[in-house]
Amino acid sequence: MNDTTDLPDDLFLVDVPETEARTLSFSRSTTVMLTFAANRFTRQAARDYQDRFGIGAMDWRMLVMLTRAPGSSVAKASRTIGIDKGAVSRSLSRLHAQGLVQAESADSDARRKAWTLTDKGQALHDRILSEALSRQRALLKGFSEQEVEQLNGYLARLLANLEAPVLSESGPDPAD
Repeated sequence: MNDTTDLPDDLFLVDVPETEARTLSFSRSTTVMLTFAANRFTRQAARDYQDRFGIGAMDWRMLVMLTRAPGSSVAKASRTIGIDKGAVSRSLSRLHAQGLVQAESADSDARRKAWTLTDKGQALHDRILSEALSRQRALLKGFSEQEVEQLNGYLARLLANLEAPVLSESGPDPAD
């Protein structure tokens, strides 16, 4: 692997016409393109899932999470999918009100709950899964299996890099 400190800033920047300003390029900045792609994908999915199934994209993520890891707590779901605990809690409340999830106290602390899908929740998951796979195939149209594996590898590296502490070039803040 290459050390990314060798990547020049010019790779990601663009000059703004008729000014002396420079800023991130919409087409060459990886972070900008990743954000734009994720936002558009989520917005389209959210609209479609709401119209067709009565739940939003966050709620779909929770159905997937609880299918993969039944008995998850809010904290575990938050860490796993990278969404704040408040959003996870709100999603679980919506799903609970619709009879799609249920909670049991995880231990002696009644506030800590282990969440699972109900039969109705699992059935909805299974219905949406087909749509989600179709949406994924459309997104990856023109990619080979090898390219999809490479892309997933790159994204896994990006996610791992997000877990590593980021320090400014001048080093850690002495006030920390």
